[in-house]
Amino acid sequence: MADTVRFGMNLSSFIWSVADLLRGKYKPHEYGQVILPFTVLRRMDCVLEPTKQAVLKETAKRDVSGDGVNHYLTRASGNTFYNTSPMDLKAIVGDQDNVAMNLAAYLHGFSPNVKDIFSRFKLEAQIDRLANADLLYLVTEKFSKIDLHPDKVSNADMGTIFEELIRKFAELSNETAGEHFTPREVIRLMVNLIFAEDDDVLSKPGVVRTIYDPTAGTGGMLSVAGEWVHEHNPKARLTVSGQELNDESYAICKADMLIKGQDVANIKPGDTLANDGHAHQVFDYMLSNPPFGVEWKQSEKAVRKEYEEQGFNGRFGPGLPRISDGSLLFMLHLVKKMRPLADGGARFCIVQNGSPLFTGGAGSGESNIRQYLLESDLVEAIVALPTEMFYNTGISTYLWVVTNHKLPHRKGKLQLIDASSFWQRMRKSLGDKRKELSPDHIDEITRIFCEFKEVRRDGVPISLIFPNESFGYRTITVERPLRDAEGKVVLGTKGKMKGKPMPDADLRDTENVPLSEDVEVYFEREVLPHAPDAWIDHEKTKVGYEIPFNRHFYVFKPPRELAEIDADLKVVTDRILTMIAGLSA
Repeated sequence: MADTVRFGMNLSSFIWSVADLLRGKYKPHEYGQVILPFTVLRRMDCVLEPTKQAVLKETAKRDVSGDGVNHYLTRASGNTFYNTSPMDLKAIVGDQDNVAMNLAAYLHGFSPNVKDIFSRFKLEAQIDRLANADLLYLVTEKFSKIDLHPDKVSNADMGTIFEELIRKFAELSNETAGEHFTPREVIRLMVNLIFAEDDDVLSKPGVVRTIYDPTAGTGGMLSVAGEWVHEHNPKARLTVSGQELNDESYAICKADMLIKGQDVANIKPGDTLANDGHAHQVFDYMLSNPPFGVEWKQSEKAVRKEYEEQGFNGRFGPGLPRISDGSLLFMLHLVKKMRPLADGGARFCIVQNGSPLFTGGAGSGESNIRQYLLESDLVEAIVALPTEMFYNTGISTYLWVVTNHKLPHRKGKLQLIDASSFWQRMRKSLGDKRKELSPDHIDEITRIFCEFKEVRRDGVPISLIFPNESFGYRTITVERPLRDAEGKVVLGTKGKMKGKPMPDADLRDTENVPLSEDVEVYFEREVLPHAPDAWIDHEKTKVGYEIPFNRHFYVFKPPRELAEIDADLKVVTDRILTMIAGLSA
């Protein structure tokens, strides 16, 4: 293999150079339609190379279309997939006049679980297009010279390469890169948070656990979780499941799982909200970075039907958020997927923007969802991440850690961790991502979470702990009497208002009363001194929940002394006067 190119971290740059071949015949936003499937094809080509002859020998003995042949061919392959064609990429480029025909035959030689991957990529259509543009041989030859065997490029590095390529293609096509993957250091923190308190369980020999990602992307979260478990207990087994809407991301995820020996039947395509690919299944652990700030209109019909017909027997019983942001729907989806406490319970970590913390007043879908989560004592912690952590947005993001098996000292409480100051500047920005978590940052945040204590540094709060009910409130409607032109109170003439003061809609107001406070006591103290004729319409009272994260971590900084400010102003003023004098001289 002397002519084979071996690369380390510069591999993605080399693969990207294929774009130079495509330029002119393909538009920039179309490069990924060629580069991504050919990268997967070459990866599989390299993986199968050592056992190629064993598979061909087994193929010659059997009817490859017969029942049960899959067992013999995968055994010969030593992988969960195989290829029965005598061709490989090196042989294909050796017959320059028949590249299209031989490449198509090679694709058809793959096992069914791989054929689905290339079908999602629509690779055969790209082969025809490349052939018509006289590019097929050049592209195939270029990829045939890259050594992508796992001995040379680890699964972790391969995942990083795919994510980097997808990010570049997303930028070219004005798509949202963050819809496809999450920075690896953020995933490592999330994995730490879901596994840390179960360290004793996961260290037992032969332990088997399940993990699920409903927005799997290219499989980064599932991969990092698998690496963590293997590192801590090589004898443990983590069964992964996921679902992904984007066809290309799904294909990459499935290919990655195949190479790692996972059961790819657990990786489902399609819209998780509209069509749950793992209906009636539950899991031990879950991770997700759903698209936030994205409307769920395409899923609306199916989601509303489930909500109206199944209620709490379905996934969305607590309520539905506004149509413009479906991130809380994924939160409810994961809650439904938790293994019941009687069977050991579950924990998950999900990335959210700031909206789920406070958007929507009492009685809204968002508030009802927060009420359900907190009154059910499911939210273990919320961690604020630094801004500029994600590739497609610089906004504030939060990790919600949710479980149905809290440790005794955590019951009835919610830990808020402000990790927004835990970051280091990246040497080179990637999109909107300019900051990253160091391994020390990840370890420190994990330790703060596990210790479950209030932490302050130099008077600045880092970790705070609250009872769940402290985030609840009652919204009361305060009425004032309607008066006629002479200022007399207008009384009702019929129904339940007969003989009682009629409310004046223009004077109507609302007050939010903490759940921990008696409504009447609050009303007498805060309202009656200012409006002695007011009353509460108790029929309109609603319970709401919000988590004002930033308010709890706000630290007042007193303004500078006036004398100091005046001194600074005098310096600036004197400088301006000197400049004016110089101009008029």
